[in-house]
Amino acid sequence: FIDNMVFAFFFGMCSYIAVSKSVKTAMGLGIAVTFVMVMTVPINYLLNEYVLSPGALGWIDPAYGSGGASEIDLSFLSFIVFIAVIASFVQLVEMVVEKFAPALYNQLGIFLPLIAVNCAIMGGSLFMQQKVDGGELTSLWQTIVYGLGSGLGWWLAIVMMAAIREKTT
Repeated sequence: FIDNMVFAFFFGMCSYIAVSKSVKTAMGLGIAVTFVMVMTVPINYLLNEYVLSPGALGWIDPAYGSGGASEIDLSFLSFIVFIAVIASFVQLVEMVVEKFAPALYNQLGIFLPLIAVNCAIMGGSLFMQQKVDGGELTSLWQTIVYGLGSGLGWWLAIVMMAAIREKTT
């Protein structure tokens, strides 16, 4: 609860408040958000480490030494690349939910595709990037666990809110 995206940073509040009217709907969106976090945070980590960071492209031609690809800094593209990865996975989730759970798809309505602009998911990737730069996350496995923990924390928060709202109405 200390580093929960919803409770600590108020990330993802728009869909959190709108979809937390029933536990069933909250469960569906929480699972979708968790899946997107688990998939996008590690992919964004790999893109950050091997493409976007300053000097990350040195693997293209390591024998070349200084200059060339190792001098390229694409870190200014982080937001765009992270959003593209997130939007791709959200589209995949939307298609799968529409195909296999049409009732849930209808209940979630516009909030399912809005996962793409959910600040909790973007925050997960940006916090991952910050934690990698700070030395807290050093491997792909750690970013997978970080993405899973962030998603499960968001899921737990929305399901708890939905349960409280169901009981009080």
